[in-house]
Order: sequence, then structure tokens, then C-alpha cells
Amino acid sequence: MWEFPNIDPVAFSVGPLVIRWYALAYVTGFLLGWQYCMRLAGLDEDKRPSREDIDDFLPWAIGGVILGGRLGYALFYQFEYYAEHPFSVLKIWQGGMSFHGGALGVILALIWFSFVRRIEFFRLADLVCACVPIGLFFGRIANFINGELFGRATDSKWGMVFPRGGEFPRHPSQLYEAALEGAALFLILFALVRLKCVRDRPGIVAGAFLAGYGMFRAFIELFREPDAHIGYLNILGGRGITMGQVLSTPMVMLGLAIIIYAIMKNKRNEQNDARAA
Repeated sequence: MWEFPNIDPVAFSVGPLVIRWYALAYVTGFLLGWQYCMRLAGLDEDKRPSREDIDDFLPWAIGGVILGGRLGYALFYQFEYYAEHPFSVLKIWQGGMSFHGGALGVILALIWFSFVRRIEFFRLADLVCACVPIGLFFGRIANFINGELFGRATDSKWGMVFPRGGEFPRHPSQLYEAALEGAALFLILFALVRLKCVRDRPGIVAGAFLAGYGMFRAFIELFREPDAHIGYLNILGGRGITMGQVLSTPMVMLGLAIIIYAIMKNKRNEQNDARAA
């Protein structure tokens, strides 16, 4: 059994100002993702989005993540509480964010920004999605430091006793998510986005991100302890299904549909160009 490192969730403090690792994870994810996205925009300098477009989209992305993540948490995980205390949604410092809600927030920001700036939606979405795993990696590491979102009880040798997880060893599922949703997914998208044949088919990278995250998340939910106030769901006769798996399933389906759409659209364009020639 591994020993939980029991790191202080507070990174440092300056007087009354307290800086937590969780906040630093968000800031680091945004900054590194932004710089990486700027570099990707330079791969096709004759096309939009440009580096300037990516620079301008950053505050839109931050707003989408925070607003969408918070509202998604309220709707998907604590609906009854926030229905009775709607203004508590604004208390972001109390914690509670949903990745699926944040993803919806960023998608809406992408749609509106691409419309305003007259940028092809899927080309912008490809660049943004390629850098999202960076934030996911640091976010899951911060979850581990906080000792939250731990896994189910296990007798495996890599189990840990979390301070808030009872006396039994549990899967460090936050590290599983950092490895798969963060590092592994980043490498997959890293390889795809550098292929010109993929960049010439806008939507493939975004679709691969949605499908990849959905599959990784659904798999890790087999080891992650479900939220205590929700537990396991009984949907269509299935037992032991978690909310994370329910929310991830449409992501996989949508991602695969976008990949097929991107390939078919490119094929139609090639056929039209051949007829015109």
C-alpha cells in the first residue's frame, strides 16, 4: 500500500490572501494551454484562426470553463441544493466544478466567438481541444493533493488511505485520470494535430478529444468512488452506472459523429473539385 503524501492544499499565503494548489492548477493549465495553442496556430499561418485570434479567445475560454463548470456542477450533481439556494452558485470559492459543464461552456464560447470573428468553427475547436488535456492533467493532480475525488476501496498494492476516505485503502483515481485524460490524451492529439492531412479535415482533432475523453473517463469511473449524494444510477436496467459515465457517453457518440462528418465533408469537397477541374 502506498502512503498518501498528505500535501498541504494551501501552496502559500501572503497575509490574508491564501493561494491553493487547485487555483494554481487552473492558472497553469490556462497559461500553458494558451501558449501551446498559439504555437499550433502557427502551423498554418495562412489560415485562421491566427495567433491573434487565439490570444483574443483566451478570456472567452476562461469564462466558459468557470461559468459552465459551476453551472454544470449545480445542474448535474447538486440540483436540489442549488434550486433552493440559487445564489450559492456564485460562491465559486466553496468549490464544486463539473468538467462536462465546463466543456459545454467552452463549446458555446467557441460557437459565439467563431461567429463574431468569422472563423471556421471546427478549425478553432481543433486547436482549443488539442490543449485542453494540459489543464486536465494539472487539475487532476490538484484533486489528488486535496485528497478529493478518490477511488473505490481496493486491496491492490497501490491503494492509498485518503484522509477523507475512511480507513480502507482506495484507488488513487485522480492519478489515473491525470495519466489518461491528461498525458495520454495530450499525446494522441499532439500526434494528430501535426499531420497536415488531419489539419486539412477540420473537426477530426475536436472529435478525437471528445471521444477520447469520454472513453477514458467512462473507464476510470470503474475505479472512482461515485459522489456520496448521488451514488450509483439505475438507468435502462443497468446497475452500478455513475453520473460520470452517463455524461461521458454522449461525448463519445458526438466525437465519433464529428470525425465521420469531417472525413465525409473533405471527401465531398475533393469530389466537387475534381468535377470542377
